[in-house]
Amino acid sequence: MKKYGFMTIVLLLAIAISGSNTVLAGEIAKKKQTPQGKYLTSQETFDLVNNDPEKILFIDTRTQAELEFVGWTSLIDGNVPYVTKDLNAWDTKKPRFKNVANSNFLVAIEDLLAKKKLTKESSIVLICRSGSRSAKAANLLFKAGYHNVYSVTDGFEGDKDKKGYRTVNGWKNAGLPWDYKLEKGKMYWEF
Repeated sequence: MKKYGFMTIVLLLAIAISGSNTVLAGEIAKKKQTPQGKYLTSQETFDLVNNDPEKILFIDTRTQAELEFVGWTSLIDGNVPYVTKDLNAWDTKKPRFKNVANSNFLVAIEDLLAKKKLTKESSIVLICRSGSRSAKAANLLFKAGYHNVYSVTDGFEGDKDKKGYRTVNGWKNAGLPWDYKLEKGKMYWEF
């Protein structure tokens, strides 16, 4: 395990407690912005979760299929998809199955908070593929009274480069720990 100097720990705690942003809102695409304005990069999330995992709820908001086929990090407390796939509906604008809001999203978050003995005031960190869905999920949580929610702006796979490949940033591209082997106890199950 990596050892951190005193100043690094102080900085990480300041981010977690005071809600200061190391990623500035002006640097974030509009679709990734949240009303609470709390943002972290993948590297900052990794450092924060490793420093004090018991005080933070770390959630992956991607679909189960994304975790299975793209990979995930076992550092998450759980997978709670912000959207699910309706396999009986087709999205004609994007030739694929239609995304629908996960109607159990808030309940699943509440359950994971309770399981970890955390509260609505605890820090919640959300990650998705590239930072857009985690921002939408953070907005939903904000409307439900959660005000200490962070969105990982570069997501698990990162942003696209000029050729359309997700190589710019993100959890995987930062060389942070990830795997294809899922843990059943951390996966989302339909209610």
